[in-house]
Amino acid sequence: MEIRNIAIIAHVDHGKTTLTDALLRQTGVAEEGVSMDSNTLERERGITIYSKNAATFYKDTKINIVDTPGHADFGSEVERVLRSIDSVLLVVDAQEGPMPQTRFVLKKSLELGLKPIVVINKIDKPAADPARCEDQVLELFLELGASDEQADFPIVYAIGKQGIAKKKLDDASTDLTPLLDTILAYVPVASSEEAIAKSAKLQPFNLAYDNFLGRLAIVRAYEGSLKTGDTVTIKKPSGESRTGKITKMFTFKGLSKVEASEVQAGDIAMIAGLADIFIGETITTDASSQPLPAIAIDEPTITLNFLVNNSPFAGREGKYVTSRQIRERLERELEVNVGLKVDFSAEGGSAFGGDTGYKVSGRGELHVAILLENMRREGYEMQVSQPQVIFHEEDGEKLEPYEEVIIDIPSEYQGPIIERLGIRKFVMKDLKVHDNQVRLIFEGPTRGLLGYRNQFVLDTKGEGIMSSRVVGFKAYAGEIKRRQVGSMISMATGKSLGFSLWNLQERGVLYIHPATEVYEGMVIGNTSKGEEMTVNPTKGKQLTNMRSKSSDEAIMLIPPFELSIERGLEVIAEDEYLEITPSSVRLRKQGLTEIDRTRAKR
Repeated sequence: MEIRNIAIIAHVDHGKTTLTDALLRQTGVAEEGVSMDSNTLERERGITIYSKNAATFYKDTKINIVDTPGHADFGSEVERVLRSIDSVLLVVDAQEGPMPQTRFVLKKSLELGLKPIVVINKIDKPAADPARCEDQVLELFLELGASDEQADFPIVYAIGKQGIAKKKLDDASTDLTPLLDTILAYVPVASSEEAIAKSAKLQPFNLAYDNFLGRLAIVRAYEGSLKTGDTVTIKKPSGESRTGKITKMFTFKGLSKVEASEVQAGDIAMIAGLADIFIGETITTDASSQPLPAIAIDEPTITLNFLVNNSPFAGREGKYVTSRQIRERLERELEVNVGLKVDFSAEGGSAFGGDTGYKVSGRGELHVAILLENMRREGYEMQVSQPQVIFHEEDGEKLEPYEEVIIDIPSEYQGPIIERLGIRKFVMKDLKVHDNQVRLIFEGPTRGLLGYRNQFVLDTKGEGIMSSRVVGFKAYAGEIKRRQVGSMISMATGKSLGFSLWNLQERGVLYIHPATEVYEGMVIGNTSKGEEMTVNPTKGKQLTNMRSKSSDEAIMLIPPFELSIERGLEVIAEDEYLEITPSSVRLRKQGLTEIDRTRAKR
């Protein structure tokens, strides 16, 4: 049976997973309602976080499909996947056209010499313009330096949701057969007789973990065949080698794993038995063969401290609260989360002599927020410090990560956006007007973006789309004043009352509801003037026998700005911690009493 290997790449929300699900359903390997996004968080947010493997069968050919994430924070996943496949389906939204992540994933594919198949999806949208989208995609190919062969790409039009694909817009197609035929026509066959005849050579491009089998490597077999029980040599790209034994192997069918006794060149499989295997190493049965080229993994751009929760409410809700338990959980995460780095020796304490913590570095706020969300759902309780950008030193010059930001907004909001990003050291590179919409392209330091997304939603009244990608390290941009607001800090411990919150809401934005338990030093809101304010949210109404007009006023409360992990990471100040427990997210000062904070300032 012939094998074809493809990856599906696209910007966030352009329909990769929906299209993959439809392909699996139509070829009969997945049932209705089953989705590639199997993780609870992925379903809730409607985004892909982890790249996943599936396989389908069509006309005596096995098609291995890898669904990749669209967010820049998980870009390291995409890059590794592209190394292990032979062609990509580039999915582009017919209305939005190519977006930053489209550019990022396409650039990586073209550099690896892959020939993409372009799928223009969502052609049923009211504002869809497939012809314009096609021109923009071709422009992007040429701009990224595609060869003539790569720029002569096949195009398929699709409505992923309905499971329809067409080669021409006016075709009367009712299913995805045109797409499957295009894959067979354009994707090179993954294996040949001579490749199978050689000694086995496989390379892991992803990791998984199983409670019974331990660490699993997801590998692409380049040459030869491998059987269960074989003794193999594992080579690092540097040439160092060690040996191991294969205990179990699985190949993919639909969304599930099927145990296999043999894996041949061209296939994608999962192997168990090699406890210390890592991405980019070479697994071979011939100890004298050369290792395959290494797979690069993107460097982290932000770092923060994970600490044991030591607030007055510590240990109330969490099941795992000690530093040993947090350490074990982070070590488990490192088994599979390749973009993450943890420094267990770092002193993560604060100016207040806080508990030592672990220094965790990731690809972005979303990357870290997903890890924290997973941990709290498993019953962990901890507190984290404000995310900081990682600086590099090169030839005595200080460098920091820069990002390209693409913003689509109705034209009336462009003034405030340009002004806000200007303050944050962003430079506008391009401005395109289309009807009433404006597309702004900026470039600037990652530091300037930290904590900006919320402000962006407010400035555009929720109508703007903002996406960004890291473009590399450039010269330090100087001081940035990020925080325009101050903190409103509780001076008392107890339950907040509606009466006091009613008076406080005029001073800024509250984070809490009435009847929320608060403690001294907890941040209950922000002040619009920008200075810190200590308040008493537990103060009740003074009761007397005298009636007066003002004391009988009705209390009207504005709904609070409730903190989630991402919002918390955006609004946190340098001298604060975000306290995360299975059922609450609270913001607090590192020094809980006024005296502690004054001392630390000195």
